Order: sequence, then C-alpha cells, then structure tokens
Amino acid sequence: MKILLLGKNGQVGWELQRSLAPLGELIALDRHSTDFCGDLSNLQSLAETVRAVRPDVIVNAAAHTAVDKAESEPDLARTLNATAPGVLAQEAHQLGAWLVHYSTDYVFDGSGSQPWKETDTPAPLNIYGQTKLEGEQLIAKHCPKHLIFRTSWVYAARGGNFAKTMLRLAQERERLTVIDDQWGAPTGAELLADVTAHAIRQVMHGDASSGKDAGIYHLVASGETTWHAYANHVIDQAQKRQPAITIKAKEVTPVPTSAFPTPAARPHNSRLNTSKLQTVFGLTLPPWQQGVDRMLAEIL
Repeated sequence: MKILLLGKNGQVGWELQRSLAPLGELIALDRHSTDFCGDLSNLQSLAETVRAVRPDVIVNAAAHTAVDKAESEPDLARTLNATAPGVLAQEAHQLGAWLVHYSTDYVFDGSGSQPWKETDTPAPLNIYGQTKLEGEQLIAKHCPKHLIFRTSWVYAARGGNFAKTMLRLAQERERLTVIDDQWGAPTGAELLADVTAHAIRQVMHGDASSGKDAGIYHLVASGETTWHAYANHVIDQAQKRQPAITIKAKEVTPVPTSAFPTPAARPHNSRLNTSKLQTVFGLTLPPWQQGVDRMLAEIL
C-alpha cells in the first residue's frame, strides 16, 4: 500500500507519520516540501503530485485552521479547506484511491445539548465552518471512496494547546477566567491518528474497491466537559504530577462566551455522537481525561 500524507508537521499530521508507517510506503509532505508539492494553495502542482505518486490512499491533514483569521481571509480559507480537498478528491477518484480527510463540529450551529449525529443538518456559524463544510461536499461529490472524520477540541503534546496555555497562565496570574458555556470533548491528535490507521486498514482489507464503509464519521474522545472544567482538570493533574510546580491561580472563574468576543462566532455545543464510528470500525473511544493526562505526563 502506498499512502500520500499531506500536512505532515501539523499536530495530527505529526502523529499520522507514526501511525501510518506500519501500513506501507508513506510519502509525507507539507507546504515546504521540495520533492513533491504539499502546498494546498498550489492546486495545479497538488494535482500533479497525486498523479506522480499514484497513492492507494491520500490522507489530508492540512487545512486553514485559524478560525478567527479565516473571517478576514475567506478566499484563502476556501482554497485550503474546500477547493484543494475537491481537487484531491477528483485525483483520488481518477486513480481509484481512497481519500481520508478531517473536518469539524463547526459545520453545525452549536445549538441544543444533544451530541450531533452525522445525519444532522449542518449550519455553520463562521467562515471556517462554512469552508470545511464545502470541502466535505466536494469530496462526497467527486470521490465515493472517502473517509471524513469530524472532530473537535484537538490537542497534542507537540505545539501549542489549551492545556499548555492554562498551565502557563496559572503560574503567572492569581485569577483566571475561562468559558463555561461551550461543551465538547478534548481529543488527542494521537487518538485521531491511531483511529485513522485502523480505519484505513479495515477499508483496504479484502475488497478495497467496494467502498462500503465510506462516508462521514464523528471522531472525538468519549465524555464531555467545558473549557472551564477542562482547565481545572489540567491544573489539578499538573499539581498531582509535579508537586513542585508553583500555581499562583487561587481562583478559576467561569464566564460566558460573551466575555471573550472573537471575530468568529463559536458553537456552544460541540458534542459529537460517535456511535457510527465505534460500530463500523469495532472501536471503543477512551474518555477524554485519559488522553489529556497522558499528554500532561509528556510535557511536565
């Protein structure tokens, strides 16, 4: 099996380099690669790369993920999140290859309190969510053999993340204010990568041409929390693991989303129902605390 990975140095892409390696020959690119083009803004060269590599599977972990910035650069966000995945889908279909792509709970409007199902009607609140939805639609239109994993609240030991920010601020300030009316499940990049590898192996096993397990899947860790409760968990765990750590913050105050105005509107309900994924691929997704605690053990 030959796999073409795009976005190799992002949080998810970095973990995918590890998880995909045992499946076959892996060609991993980012936008700075020179042997082949991994730049999603260069549509022509991107298509030429797929034709030259002739992969059995394309895994696209590249995207425009700066949610607020997307509001001021919608054309670039659309190119990276929609047009480029559409090009990958067309090229994958020409080769008879599978396309694996990552999307987001931001395709929904965040209303209610029930976990979103794959069959629920999308209604994005911002440019990022809209362009990710358009990417989903173009992939479904052009490449029947696709896996789209919608996820949320992604973190990794590599790079910046919410937990690291909270730990830094808790050591600098006596009082923190954290949003408590947005709900979701912190999901580790390594979990996304491992589930991706498992899913690829399943769809490629036996009659790979059938595409019977193709479609959209919701993929997040199990359980739910708010950013406020997440912050408290991180600080508590850090103190248990590193008693010498100096936490100045005596108070972590819950505040509504309205306390932190942003250019892009955020959904209040980022819960995702993962029953379909767990059933089709025979998996049990671990509680969010497990991955967060493991990440903290790595960085502390």
